[in-house]
Amino acid sequence: MRQIRLGATDLGVSAICLGTMTWGTQTPEDGAHDQIDLAAERGVNFMDTAEMYPVNPIRKETVGRTEEIIGNWIAKGGRRDDWVIATKIAGEGGLARDKDEVIDGPTIRKALEASLRRLRTDHVDLYQFHWPNRGSYMFRQNWAYDPSKQDRAAVIANMEDCLATLSALVAEGKIRHWGLSNESAWGMAQWLRLADQGAGPRPASIQNEYSLLCRLYDTDLAELGHNEAVTLLAFSPAGAGLLSGKYAGDVIPAGSRREQNPNLGGRITPRVWEAVSAYLGIAARAGLDPVQMALAWTLTRPFPIVPIAGATTCGQLENALVAADLTLGEDVLAEIAAAHKAHPMPY
Repeated sequence: MRQIRLGATDLGVSAICLGTMTWGTQTPEDGAHDQIDLAAERGVNFMDTAEMYPVNPIRKETVGRTEEIIGNWIAKGGRRDDWVIATKIAGEGGLARDKDEVIDGPTIRKALEASLRRLRTDHVDLYQFHWPNRGSYMFRQNWAYDPSKQDRAAVIANMEDCLATLSALVAEGKIRHWGLSNESAWGMAQWLRLADQGAGPRPASIQNEYSLLCRLYDTDLAELGHNEAVTLLAFSPAGAGLLSGKYAGDVIPAGSRREQNPNLGGRITPRVWEAVSAYLGIAARAGLDPVQMALAWTLTRPFPIVPIAGATTCGQLENALVAADLTLGEDVLAEIAAAHKAHPMPY
């Protein structure tokens, strides 16, 4: 599998990243280890996790379990040095954090040390902030997003504190690079500005939702990503399974994510079914697997991007990884563009 450069760093990462968020709930440990081995055989060298995983559902008693599963794979002889491992610190209100813990210098260090123990490694290649302390418009919060209560001076002071700690952790060899998640264009621009002024290391990536069904990234953040060499790590590139067609007709297959989360985090709306039908139709007419089409489409975007492919089973993962070598024809891309105009923001 071809590799791309992560941000402006020296890290070469595979064109598709291995997602892990179901490991420990929907996917048992042995199945997760099989996925790591399969991904490596297919040329993947990049995996993404978080201290609050697994999900579906998120429970206090399972927080950190996914990192432990990865750590167990490393401990039993997994080739740690062959992998770029990314994880995340949860923000305020996350089950991985106490209620009064925001992302700041002391919390970053505390959370990272816990992640390193669970992962059984001495460093994380990419350390990410799961969501901003000040809030986010991601996860369907864009419909009522209100930034008017943000205290700019306090936000900037917190950023400077975080950057100082990240700088120290880089110097200690505990992280190599860092990035954001569920961040906005303004927030990302401030992190970059402060880093360029010497407050700490430059963020390399931003992990936001992006798919045929969720294209909030396409304007201001796309411009920022291109001009500032920030790589989008696109989560849910198959629309949380919607673009596979398995939920078409508003069904809930046994064992699926929707069985635990019936509205898929707000993605199930009256408008979504027509949009899904349009994309499934494009794939069918072109003789394409719809998941492969959805992932391959992300790789055509005019900004740095790596889609994160998460799977419950090895069969699903193997199918998704084919997208790395799939070229979509101009006719398919034209149909996709028309479908987007006909069905914008279906959730």
